[in-house]
Amino acid sequence: MPESSTPTPVPSTPTPGTSIIYREKLWPNMCIWIISAGIAGAGILVFAPISAGAGYTAAAVLFVIIAALLILSTPTIVVTGDSVTVGRATIERRFVGSVEAFRAREATAERGTRLNGLTYLCIRGWIDPVVKIEITDPADRTPFWLTSSRRPDELVAALTRN
Repeated sequence: MPESSTPTPVPSTPTPGTSIIYREKLWPNMCIWIISAGIAGAGILVFAPISAGAGYTAAAVLFVIIAALLILSTPTIVVTGDSVTVGRATIERRFVGSVEAFRAREATAERGTRLNGLTYLCIRGWIDPVVKIEITDPADRTPFWLTSSRRPDELVAALTRN
């Protein structure tokens, strides 16, 4: 029998009988998009000696590639009545133990000095708050999931709701 937190695809619509309680996409913030544009702009410097058109074309192509990678790698957090999906991992709600939200220095400590090496991570550097989800499945060695969330209090409320 596979572990309960094995990666599974996130359904685009909830299965019959289940409804989505909470959903969040961890989109990149404006700063990441500006950095991406700056990196793509370096294509102008590389190809400008050939021609200005080649430089601008290279910059546009680089930006499209970077944007596609950022969009495709954006994880989703979905809580339904039966399961929790964070990124590529899914677990049944009955295996979710305590849930805590952390901000600022506490969030930094959870991502750093307090981090267990077996923890499943779905964190994004541009999102400060994190939510720590205890996993109680005896067949799963993962003690916690640690995920970034822009709305940590809402995620905690969704996970602690019966």
